[in-house]
Amino acid sequence: MPRRVKTYTGETGYVYQYSFVGKRPALAADPEAPAQEYVFDATSDRKITFAVSVFLKPEALAAWARTHGRELTPSEQYAAAKMRLLRGFDQVENMRDHGRRLLVHGENVESLLAPLSLD
Repeated sequence: MPRRVKTYTGETGYVYQYSFVGKRPALAADPEAPAQEYVFDATSDRKITFAVSVFLKPEALAAWARTHGRELTPSEQYAAAKMRLLRGFDQVENMRDHGRRLLVHGENVESLLAPLSLD
């Protein structure tokens, strides 16, 4: 089954195409471990595709649960990773060279999920 390719125009002016590849626990040797790693393929020129890893840190999940009195569901966890990817598209001028590893942590989880009005 082919991956669903989505398009997003970042505030940087680049138009990205991206697709979700999968999720896994971050490798033990990774500096971001422990975390869940969400992997996306992205391109801004339709010629070169590059992987972007979004690491969902346990402290992000704990911070959300403390504030909202419940845990994030698996789909909401994916939403946090995707919103971090889109914020990267908005803020990182050259994603291929400087935005391949993005984090969802305790300090940004609220702002990432705020547009979704979860509670």
